[in-house]
Amino acid sequence: MPEARIPYGRHEIDDADIAAVVAVLRGDWLTTGPAVERFEGDFATFIGAPHAVACANGTAALHLAMAALNIGPGDEVIVPALTFAASANCARYVGATVVFADVCSDTLTIDVAHVESLVTSRTRAIVAVDYAGLPADLGPLRAIADRHGLALVEDGCHAPGATYRGQKVGAIADLTTFSFHPVKHLTTAEGGMVTTSDAALATRLRTLRNHGITTDQRQRAALGTWEYDMVTLGWNYRLSDLQCVLGISQLTKLPGWLAHREGIAARYDAAFADAPALVRQRVPDDRTHAWHLYPVRLAGDAPAAARAAAFASLRVAGIYANVHYRPVYLHTYWQELGFRPGLCPVAEHAYDGLLSLPMWHGLGHDAQDRVIDAVLSEVAIHA
Repeated sequence: MPEARIPYGRHEIDDADIAAVVAVLRGDWLTTGPAVERFEGDFATFIGAPHAVACANGTAALHLAMAALNIGPGDEVIVPALTFAASANCARYVGATVVFADVCSDTLTIDVAHVESLVTSRTRAIVAVDYAGLPADLGPLRAIADRHGLALVEDGCHAPGATYRGQKVGAIADLTTFSFHPVKHLTTAEGGMVTTSDAALATRLRTLRNHGITTDQRQRAALGTWEYDMVTLGWNYRLSDLQCVLGISQLTKLPGWLAHREGIAARYDAAFADAPALVRQRVPDDRTHAWHLYPVRLAGDAPAAARAAAFASLRVAGIYANVHYRPVYLHTYWQELGFRPGLCPVAEHAYDGLLSLPMWHGLGHDAQDRVIDAVLSEVAIHA
């Protein structure tokens, strides 16, 4: 009989989470109620940012960030090539042009020097992606943004709880986005958040997530009025009370889950330390990692073939590793816009050998040892 399947990531829901959701189901507000504001406040406190705005998902958070900055046609947004499609798609949603930057070969985060070379008179924003949970090099990126009058948007969907030079992700960039998808650190089933230190941006984000309307139903009920005003074109990107109360419950457990993920990463590091054919992500001394993913790269003359073989063999063994990510511009949509291979060679080379190994806060030592043994066997075969 095959052993139990080990996915690359999964959520964890306990009785306290379920009880919190049931309590909302029995209450008066299923959406736009008090749980939304409480979740925003709790998350802002955890991050250390003055403002947090909940929304439908991490992609909506990125879209709202672009719209809140009034980015649009004729503008350029610099985005790393090695990321999920949404990091770049958000600029396209508002009609902007995406300019892809390469990544650093050791951290796989956006290459600051390449970003500097890409800035033009049309550049409006830099999207810094915290790949796998490792913060991008935010200090130099902030300096570039300030020097050229650009917005710094951080895609922190992998990195709640990670730090850069002692500050938590979410309290550094002009706008930082988060995702609460089931494979992320905490889940609201689907959900997202944008944090900022700018009160005006926070107000604009709240208006945009609610159809461009300045008040929601609960606010109008409290004021004793039915009147409302739509002041701009927005979307229904709200997050329900059901989801927010689940997020509130999950957030209380996040520090412990982050510590467990750190322990998983340390065991992987120790196991793979003497495997030179397996390249691990470097964590600079000025950052702490949130370990949404544990990415490794198969080195050698044919990394893509080695990765394909390892991926297939691990599946047979019940280990469901994944790949994060194909460089965005290699997808069909972007190819049809005129992008071609060779644009960001470091990202493309990294992608050829990339595997994301199982990483979530409920992963036990026995299951992790299965992963380690299987990976080391594959490395020995393809070394």
